[in-house]
This record gives sequence, C-alpha cells and structure tokens, in this order.
Amino acid sequence: MDKMRIAMVAPSEIPARRANSMQVMKMAQAIAALGHDVRLVAPASKAPVNEQSSSWDALAHHYGLQTRFQVEWLPARPRLRRYDFGFSAVRWAGAWGANLLYTRLPQAAAIASLRGIPTILEVHDMPQGNAGPLLFRAFLKGRGARRLVVITKSLLNDLHRKLAAPVDEAFTLVAADGVDLSRYANLPDIHDARRRLPERISRLLSAERMVAGYTGHLYQGRGVELMLEVAARLPEISFLLAGGEPQDVEKLEKRVQEKKLSNVSLAGFVPNAELPVYQAACDFLLMPYQQRVAASSGGDIAAYLSPMKLFEYMACGRPILSSDLPVLQEVLQPEFAILLPSDNPDAWVISLRELAGDPQKRAELGSRARARALRYSWEERARRVLEGIKI
Repeated sequence: MDKMRIAMVAPSEIPARRANSMQVMKMAQAIAALGHDVRLVAPASKAPVNEQSSSWDALAHHYGLQTRFQVEWLPARPRLRRYDFGFSAVRWAGAWGANLLYTRLPQAAAIASLRGIPTILEVHDMPQGNAGPLLFRAFLKGRGARRLVVITKSLLNDLHRKLAAPVDEAFTLVAADGVDLSRYANLPDIHDARRRLPERISRLLSAERMVAGYTGHLYQGRGVELMLEVAARLPEISFLLAGGEPQDVEKLEKRVQEKKLSNVSLAGFVPNAELPVYQAACDFLLMPYQQRVAASSGGDIAAYLSPMKLFEYMACGRPILSSDLPVLQEVLQPEFAILLPSDNPDAWVISLRELAGDPQKRAELGSRARARALRYSWEERARRVLEGIKI
C-alpha cells in the first residue's frame, strides 16, 4: 500500500472521555503505525485549547497511545452543530494536501465527497434527525465517496433497508472495533496487577478473594443495577468497577452505601494507558448490557454497539460474562465467553459461583478469548479500511 496523506476529522472534542473520541484516536494511531502521514483535526468549542491537556504526553496517557501523529484544533460554535467545523476541516485537509479524508462526522463527509475529495465515512449508528439521512445520502452520491465503514452487521442491515446503503463489499466494510494488542502482551498476573493499583483500591482486593471487574462508562443500560444486585448476593466475591463521569460515580457510591455493599470498589475514571492493569487484576470481566443502552448523547445504541471493552477483555485473557444481545454475538461466541440474559440476575449469580469454583474453566475461557483477540488489532482494522482505496 502506497503511503498516503490522510486527514482524519474527529466528530467531537479531544481530549474527552467519549467512546467516539477514544475510537478515533486509536484509529489515527493505527493508520500512522502502517506508515501513512496522518493528521487529525478536532473541534474546539472553547478557545484557546488547553495546552497542558492537549500536549502529546497528556493525550498519549489519556488515550493509551504509543505511535505519535499530529493533532490540530479548529473553532466550532456549538449553535452551528458542527457545520462550521465540517467546512473548516475540509478546507484544512485541502490546504495540507491530503490524499484522503477519513471521518465519523457526516457533515465533513458530505462536503468532502460532494467536492470530489476521496472520502471514507465511518458510521456507528443510524443517521439522526432530519439532516442525518440527507448528509448520508450526499456522501454516497458525491464523486469523492470511496468507502463506507460500518461498525456491525446489524447496523449495515438497517442502513441498507432504510437508506439504501450499498452492500457491495468493494465499497462497504463491516469492521468491529479493535484493541492495542501490544499493551496486553506482557500483563502482570492477577496478584501482581492488584499490587500495582492505587492503594485505596488494592487494599480492598485481597489475594484470597475472587474479583469480578467492569471497566467503562456508567450510563443507563450498562448494567450497573444488575451488578449491584449480583454483588449483594455474592458477598464472597469482590466487584471492581472502573470508569464513569464524576457525577455518575458519586451517584453509584450512594447506591453502594445504601445497599451496604462492602464488596464493591469504585475506581472512578481511569486513563486508558492504565486500564489494562485494572482488567488484569480481575478473575472475570463483566459486560452486563441491558436491552436499552444509552450513549453519551443519550440515544439508544443497544442494536448496533461494538464496545471497545469487549476487545480489551478478550486481549486480557480473562473469562468474559456478557449479556446475550444479538449484536454482541457478532463477535462473542460460547466457546470463549459466557452469554447470559440481561434481565436475569439469577443466571449471573449461578455462573459466577460456578466459575469461581472452576479454575480450569476460567483458564480455558481466558486462553480462548486471548486467541480470538488476535484477529482484532487496530492495525489490522486500519489495513482493511484502507485496502484498495483509489485516490
């Protein structure tokens, strides 16, 4: 593949704790690691951009990055709903001399494609509002449209049915999210990982107790209430929850205190660079998504989600207990994960008890999950996204 100048346009502010912010930065790094010249531009609703939080070292720690690439910011007025930023980003890409524009921002994709600029649009949800479908169709009709990347088969089916999205494999690619395999290559064992955690967390996780872990946001539909109910019925197992916005963590702390759950530890937000150690400190990892799952925007993404934690859990080599949502089963299979009803705490309690007493099964599930994770590196995803692109 020839080296290209690739302009990546972020859909939201950077740095941020949103999943789309994390995913865009991981893809930018992966494309840079393949040898392409990558520049990423993000909207700046506040001026000037905080120099301390936007330094490369700060970004690398926040997002868990190793390969450097250039990040820039352009003004974006909130009341203009990213249209001003979309126009500015396309002009910025042209001024730099980009061969290709890659974005999750439909405004930028539509403008670039209609102008004939080679463009890749990545989609993680159905286009929203009145303008969303129009922008999506404008991208497809433009001379610059080179590839549509869709996060799950479920989403592609609905895009095709409702908006006539092409299913031609030369143009449309279904690509689940990925993982930085190198960051999971030499993980400490469970007990060493616990010792490396902050003292306020590690002192609550004794070497003798089993630990069930969850990492990620605490938005509605992530299964927090289910985990608390299961924790109340399994006092012999510790539950470590890492992640969440401060206000969500505060609310959860109150719920834990009300229920008098001494076996639940809340770590709060953890920078991505530190996350593998938290996951490695657990005997099993939980993904208790509900039938409705709120995104940072408040919309329901249960039908289409491809959570990054899924691939991190797999790479960590720990047993995974997950809700049996159909979209998750595009990746998860019973041979390396335990799939459970999202509305049945009894099933979660029984499965955790059984796993706690079966070290061989834990080892087998973890080993198979790790082996399957090798298919999902960010670099392999980036290679597939760019394969065959004509500029």
